Amino acid sequence: MESLDQLTAHLASGCKPKDRWRIGTEHEKFVFCRTSLDPVPYEGETGIRAILEALAAETGWDILREGDNPIGLKGEGASVSLEPGGQFELSGAPLENIHLTCDEVHRHLEAVKKVCDPMGVAFLGMGFTPTWTREEMPKMPKARYTIMRNYMPKVGSLGLDMMHRTCTVQVNLDFASEADMAMKFKTSLALQPIATALFANSGLYEGKPSGYASYRAHIWTDTDADRTGLLNFVFEDGFGFERYRDYMLDVPMYFVRRNNKFIDAAGQSFRDFLAGKLPALPGEVPTMEDWEDHLSTAFPEVRLKTFLEMRGADGGPWARICALPAFWVGLLYDDDALAAAWDVAKGWSREQREALRDDAARFGLQAKVGGRTVQDVALEVLEISREGLRKRARMGNLKEDETTYLDPLVKIAKSGVTMGEYTAEHFLKDLDGDAKKLYEECKY
Repeated sequence: MESLDQLTAHLASGCKPKDRWRIGTEHEKFVFCRTSLDPVPYEGETGIRAILEALAAETGWDILREGDNPIGLKGEGASVSLEPGGQFELSGAPLENIHLTCDEVHRHLEAVKKVCDPMGVAFLGMGFTPTWTREEMPKMPKARYTIMRNYMPKVGSLGLDMMHRTCTVQVNLDFASEADMAMKFKTSLALQPIATALFANSGLYEGKPSGYASYRAHIWTDTDADRTGLLNFVFEDGFGFERYRDYMLDVPMYFVRRNNKFIDAAGQSFRDFLAGKLPALPGEVPTMEDWEDHLSTAFPEVRLKTFLEMRGADGGPWARICALPAFWVGLLYDDDALAAAWDVAKGWSREQREALRDDAARFGLQAKVGGRTVQDVALEVLEISREGLRKRARMGNLKEDETTYLDPLVKIAKSGVTMGEYTAEHFLKDLDGDAKKLYEECKY
């Protein structure tokens, strides 16, 4: 690859007609020992390696390896991967509706439960580890993560916590054209803090209130300013694939892969790589795979690849995994809903959007923007999403459409109390600070 147009064309290759739009849902979860409540290490009879191998035998999925180490699984158009601290992630297949997404999640959780129950291991659905310290977190044997661990402390104070102590649920969605991508990008980026508040589920920090409804969201504000945030250029006139390409060219690199090995290129420039002047690989120019790898190393609240990734939500219980794709599909996959959603946010200034990002993490649904509470905005946006899903009219086995998956979010929005705030208070008052009771209540 030597041409900037090639980089742009890769992003544009994601355009597809509406009848080919799909939904790809990802969710992460912490793995813990049910007796000690400790995080599960990679090695050992009940470690992450053993879980992956047992899960492969149970599902028939292929094991992915880095060197001699199993680091993931692949099958049925989906994959299982490991985050730096051993967080277990299912990256779902591109599916046509939320019912299929929920079926996929259910099959996955049933399979891991069948494998892990005899091991005395369980999975925790939260946005941030409620009791574990950074030092207690295991480290997965992936070279990419070693490079990131060395680089993170140079660019922020909370990057290592992001890597090892957070979990999220995300959804990947399609677009029809450059204009459709731009409209979806700015709308979802503006409303991402609303999703952060609705899904806030990290109110505890090492056994004490974190001071945030979503401590996970706060962590992203001090991880690496070069590759995170709200990307205010997305709201400018003329935004499109080329502008995002230029942004990515200015995001410092992490690594280059050659012969199944990761070469440390942390802090180096992809522009230099295109010119054959990358210090890590002098004289070489990138391949398309290098560009795809590089696109995965930026972490804004919405990320563009050949699809759009919604990245603002904390991990949570099973029903919330299905709620996230429902929320965004309802807003972004119907033209009228998309226009109505943008109308909600289009009057917010850059300063208001930035303040909202911080305030939604701290105050959840009680944060304010444009003279309104986030609770009020969330209720309006949920109604827009519900109408978008209703018009899609995708029926499930129980003759219900996809709107049913919004019900947990409507309940939270009407209460005005996020799960993060509720859990912190419940843990201290009702559970008397008993971590074992908390983990049993919140496990899958």
